[in-house]
Formats: sequence, structure tokens, C-alpha cells
Amino acid sequence: MDSNMNIKIADFGFSNYYTPGEQLATWCGSPPYAAPEVFEGKKFTGPEIDIWSLGVVLYVLVCGALPFDGSTLHTLRDRVLSGRFRIPYFMSSGTPNLLYFSE
Repeated sequence: MDSNMNIKIADFGFSNYYTPGEQLATWCGSPPYAAPEVFEGKKFTGPEIDIWSLGVVLYVLVCGALPFDGSTLHTLRDRVLSGRFRIPYFMSSGTPNLLYFSE
């Protein structure tokens, strides 16, 4: 996090070029971190998808597990599209608001 509270996370093994105002359509990244739009094959803008992935990273850091997981890609897809995830009992009351995944 920089001095302006901007979060910087990078994994350029899975990356794409983004031009403001243009939409992307290529699958990029690891499936457990992919947003619903990616699973649905919709076009998307880069920042919103990155925020979803950041939410997954934060959940993993707090909980030690993925919010959405499955033994197959199809199961994982269904769980991501459902948008339901477990909030562990040990989370503080403000944490779920930070981690809330929405479209």
C-alpha cells in the first residue's frame, strides 16, 4: 500500500494490456480469483475485475482459504456465479463489509 492508500499487487505471469474506455474479453489469471464476468465470457473493464481478485486475495489473507473453491472448473464456476461464501466466526464485524463481493 502506498502513501495514498493505493494497493499494489502484481503477478505479471497472468496479465493483460488495459486501455481506459476499452473492454477486454480474454481470460487472464487463475480461476479461483476470476470474477463472474470472466466465467460468463462477458466483455469487461480491467479495474473492476482486478478489484474482485483483490477481494479474493484479502479473503485468503484473513481466512486462510479461498472464498470460492471446487474440485472441478465447473463447480468453481457455479460457486463464483452464486456469489455465496462463508464468513468465518472469527472475522471482526467490519471485515465482511470490506470483503463483500458484488457485481
